[in-house]
Amino acid sequence: MSKRDYYEALGVPKNASEEEIKKAYRKLAMKHHPDRNQGDSAKGAEDKFKEIKEAYEMLSDAQKRAAYDQHGFAGVDPNMRGGPGAEGFAGGGFAEAFGDIFGDMFGQSRGGRAGGGRQVFRGADLSYAMEVTLEEAARGKEAQIRIPTWEACDTCHGSGAKPGTQAKTCGTCAGQGTVQMRQGFFSVQQTCPTCRGTGKVIPDPCTVCSGQGKVKKQKTLEVKIPAGIDDGMRIRSVGNGEPGSNGGPSGDLYIEIRTKKHDIFERDGGDLHCSVPVSFITAALGGEIEVPTLSGKAAIDIPEGTQAGKQFRLRGKGIKGVRDSSPGDLYCHITVETPVKLTEHQRKLMRELEESFKKGGGKHSPTGDSWTDKLKKFFA
Repeated sequence: MSKRDYYEALGVPKNASEEEIKKAYRKLAMKHHPDRNQGDSAKGAEDKFKEIKEAYEMLSDAQKRAAYDQHGFAGVDPNMRGGPGAEGFAGGGFAEAFGDIFGDMFGQSRGGRAGGGRQVFRGADLSYAMEVTLEEAARGKEAQIRIPTWEACDTCHGSGAKPGTQAKTCGTCAGQGTVQMRQGFFSVQQTCPTCRGTGKVIPDPCTVCSGQGKVKKQKTLEVKIPAGIDDGMRIRSVGNGEPGSNGGPSGDLYIEIRTKKHDIFERDGGDLHCSVPVSFITAALGGEIEVPTLSGKAAIDIPEGTQAGKQFRLRGKGIKGVRDSSPGDLYCHITVETPVKLTEHQRKLMRELEESFKKGGGKHSPTGDSWTDKLKKFFA
């Protein structure tokens, strides 16, 4: 059976661009792949798949395409002009055409390509936990931190080879950094297990860095903590993670903020909460008390007969968050202190006071009567 024209096989015009050819091949390869066609249609699908694969290998190569356009099949006959042989997917056709499809399916790899085909890898991200006080979180600060880093080895100057020697081209991958494993119709490209993607092997490694070409050290970074940052937030420092491999970019450093427990305040977003103890007398008679805020002292008027748990709100005395347009509020929760370690004279006065309360009935105890009524119903 005579071969179909390569352009006709892929369903593209002769002036089709490289991207149009690749797109057509992807679509047809997915449709006619033998794994997707079983039973009676398997043989026809396999033949069709081989046909479009051969067409793509010819038209995706600029030199082969030019020879085909000028001389037809004779220009790319393997017996005459070194055209495609029986190497299946050993060429870059299938992997090249479907590389970005697999990338879309499984996410972009952290690896890439350097000159000469070597794989490059982005460095890993690092995490650093920084403790700050509530005041520092509210106002912001500038701080210095020390983190581990890798620097070029002074002995081998980053080559990884012992002085006086040098790295050699990897014999397994011929310096490409990758090897191809064939699985049926697929040719899977993997990182070379010998050189781990570098394309080089070091017969005599540097004794200082053990052939890594880098040594671990400490470096100091200036970090700016923005005002209003909250517990658990992270600051990203671009490029201060671990260095990449084979010339790949460095990772990033993520500084996680942890706020120390405060003696007085508890934070809830932009709001602050605190417990304010007042004496039994002040709660009963009323008065003015001072309460702390992050910006100084403030005064609160305690009304006569204030009960434990009463809440007072001071607007704008909280924290202005990183993304907030205005600061939150300060909530003061009143706790009434019961007198302790009374003298005999004080005890006598307290008993006399209690008797006077009883004579006054329920008007001195706003919740006492309702509580008594509830108990009666409960035990009835």
